Amino acid sequence: MGWDPALLEGLLNSAIPHLFPAAQVAIRHKGRCIYSRAAGYLDPETRRQPTTSATRFDLASLTKLYTATACMALVEAGALLLDQPVSLLLPEFQGSRPIAPYEDPLQPGKWIAVEPESLGQLVATEQVTVRQLLAHTAGLPAWRPLFRQPDAESARHMALHTFFAYRPGSRRVYSDLGLILLGLALERLSGTPLDQILHARILRPLGLSQTQFYPGDPFDPPPVSVSCAPTELCPWRKRRLQGQVHDENAARLGGIAGHAGLFATAEEVAAFGESFLTGSLLQPQTVREMTREQLPRQGDAHCCHERRGLGFALRSPDPLASSSPFSPSAFGHTGFTGTSLWIDPERELVVALLTNAVYHGRRENGFQAFRVAFHQAILEGLS
Repeated sequence: MGWDPALLEGLLNSAIPHLFPAAQVAIRHKGRCIYSRAAGYLDPETRRQPTTSATRFDLASLTKLYTATACMALVEAGALLLDQPVSLLLPEFQGSRPIAPYEDPLQPGKWIAVEPESLGQLVATEQVTVRQLLAHTAGLPAWRPLFRQPDAESARHMALHTFFAYRPGSRRVYSDLGLILLGLALERLSGTPLDQILHARILRPLGLSQTQFYPGDPFDPPPVSVSCAPTELCPWRKRRLQGQVHDENAARLGGIAGHAGLFATAEEVAAFGESFLTGSLLQPQTVREMTREQLPRQGDAHCCHERRGLGFALRSPDPLASSSPFSPSAFGHTGFTGTSLWIDPERELVVALLTNAVYHGRRENGFQAFRVAFHQAILEGLS
C-alpha cells in the first residue's frame, strides 16, 4: 500500500478547533520528508490568520531534548563527565538537604510525598550526578513554584537550593528542576548563556534558523512581529500567551531555561530528530547511551512507569501512551503545550507533531487519544 495522507488529513480536520486550533506536522521517512502540513488558525475566533509552515510553536518540554543533546555534545568533547557530581559545576548545589513533600503542579494547594517513609532524612547533594539529572533519578521534586519568586535571580536561587523528594538513584521522578539545574550547570561550565550553547552545539550545525528562545520579562508585551501559535489564557499573566513561553517557571527564569522555552517549526523539530538516526550531530555510541533505559523498573509502585534514557523518553507499551504505536526501540518526548517528537529507528521514521492543545485550558479533552490515533494512522500509511 502506498502512502495515503488522507488518513492524517481526516484526523487533523476532526480535531480542529475543539482539541487545538493550530497544528503543524512533519514526517521524515528514510531520510526524506514524506508529509508536511500546517493546519488550523492562530485566531480561531476570526479565522483570519491561517497556520503556515513558518508558524512557530511553543515546544514546552521538548526543550529538554535540546538541553540534553548539548550536554552530551560537551561530554563527547571531554568538557564534563556523565557521572561527575553536579556540585562540581554548581557550587551553590552543596550540603545536606531534607527529603520533603513538594507542591503538586496540577492541583494547587496539594502536596506530593514521593517517599513518605524517608521524610525528614538528609541527602548529600554531592551524590547527585549529571547522569541522574538527565535520567530523572536525581532525587529532585518534579516541580517547584519558581514563578512565585519576585525575579529571575530569586527563581534560580530557589532551584539551586531546593530540598529532595526521594533518595537519589532509588527511583525515577520526571523533574523539570533537574533540567533547570542542568541548564544552569552547562552555562557555568561554558561561561555562556544556554541559548548560545544550544545555538553553537545544535542549531548552527544543523542549520536550524527557525528554532529559538524568546527572552524577556514575563509581564512585558510579547514580540509582535513573530508568527507564533497562541497558547493558554494565562491566569498568572492575565492574558493569552503568544510569543512568550507558556511554562510559568521558564517565564520567570527570563524565557531561557533547560526544561522549556524553545519555539520552533515542525520541519525543524523533525530535522533535529533525524540527526539521531544519521549521526550528523552526536556519535552513534552516544545516541545508544541516551536511548538505553537508565533505571529499569523493579516493582516499585511509587516509581514512574515511563521508561527513560538520558533526556529521552523511551517507547511505552501502554496503549494510552503516544509512543505505543511505534517500534520497541523508539524514543522521543512530549511537551505540555501539545507537542511531541518521536523517532523510530527500526522504521527510519521521525514524526514531529506540534499543536497548541493548551489553548482551551489544561484539562485533558481527548488530545492524548488523538495523538495515539494520529501515530497509528502514520504507520498504517507506511504499511
